[in-house]
Amino acid sequence: MSETGAMIIQTERLRLRLPEMDDFAAYAELMASPRSVRMGGPFDRRAAWGMFCHDVALWQLFGHGALMIDLAETGECVGQVGINHGPLFPEKELGWLVYEGHEGRGYATEAAMALRDWAFATLSLPSLVSYIAPGNAASIAVAQRLGGRLDLTAPRTDPGDLVYRHLAA
Repeated sequence: MSETGAMIIQTERLRLRLPEMDDFAAYAELMASPRSVRMGGPFDRRAAWGMFCHDVALWQLFGHGALMIDLAETGECVGQVGINHGPLFPEKELGWLVYEGHEGRGYATEAAMALRDWAFATLSLPSLVSYIAPGNAASIAVAQRLGGRLDLTAPRTDPGDLVYRHLAA
């Protein structure tokens, strides 16, 4: 947490911060696009709003949630990383999304690694999981770069998801 009480994680290239209302338009656009199919979408604006609010509310309810990924140099928001939980997730999930035009630059890996390390150090979690659609090669690669291993016995809400487990050191 920063001196103002706002959650901020800084990496070499990125600044991870709490979502703000101005972040919703880009989030809703991604959730309405064909890219969201691997996340259960596309979603209409009402559903996207519910998911966005869920990401924000997790901080109050569980002490973790979503952070927006800003480029440290310019402040441009390029995506979101988060730890999801609650009745929609059997375990605490480390998830990420990168907005169109920012893929393939390592932002998801860098952000997810920073949030994962924060979660293990701050929340004392033994592990996190990432739920990934089988055809999502980019997210599978991120999970593997993070050291995640396929866990065939992990509980899941969608039986088609792959589950990658990230263990605390």
